[in-house]
Amino acid sequence: MEQEERERLYQLSTPLLADACMRLGIPVRCAPSTLQALEADMHCAGRVCPVRHAGSVDIFFEALEDAQPGDVLVIDNGGRTDHACVGDLVAREVQAAGLAGIVIWGLHRDTWQIHEIGLPFFSQGHIPTGPVKLDRRPAADALAWARVGDWIVGKNDIVAADRDGVIFLPSDDLAAIIEAGEAIKAAEERQAELLKEGKSLREQLKFKEYLAQHSVTPSYTFRDHLRQIGGAIEQ
Repeated sequence: MEQEERERLYQLSTPLLADACMRLGIPVRCAPSTLQALEADMHCAGRVCPVRHAGSVDIFFEALEDAQPGDVLVIDNGGRTDHACVGDLVAREVQAAGLAGIVIWGLHRDTWQIHEIGLPFFSQGHIPTGPVKLDRRPAADALAWARVGDWIVGKNDIVAADRDGVIFLPSDDLAAIIEAGEAIKAAEERQAELLKEGKSLREQLKFKEYLAQHSVTPSYTFRDHLRQIGGAIEQ
């Protein structure tokens, strides 16, 4: 992932990226809504560094051996809610390795210390208990992929995360997604400025014209209309 792409991606919110995927016909792969930012202003974007946890932190250290600065550690702990798999020391180690953040399909602990560390951090919540036993370690590909909710992601994926949630993007389509996201952002910013100037969204989006066309052609949807006029509110 090039630095320019990373910087442009960082300027796009996860809703813009989801809309960009929809516009391009790319499957929208969002983590479940239970996976949230530790702090509202946390935001990160980078290549997925996947790891499947089995009860010991050594697997995280192995993942960091191959990670690149700017990657995001994506931890699959099976969505478990009976223990935390990451605490403050692992968070500090990840930060020291130059990674951009941590995403956990599971829980964390040491919330106050992680807050002080300031590394962008996303999980399903927190609990005092750490792992009480070692599970059987995943197969040799434990560092090849991770499951987050319904999605399996790997090193060919990009992750972006902010207060609205977590989204995974295919690296092969990243340039097109960024370009579409920037276009949607520009259109929405124009619409917001016109709203401030007193021009309603219905007027901007020629809503009466849509109603007239829809009455003649019931199959003509509002999304068809938006694509035709270049408006942005949904894809």
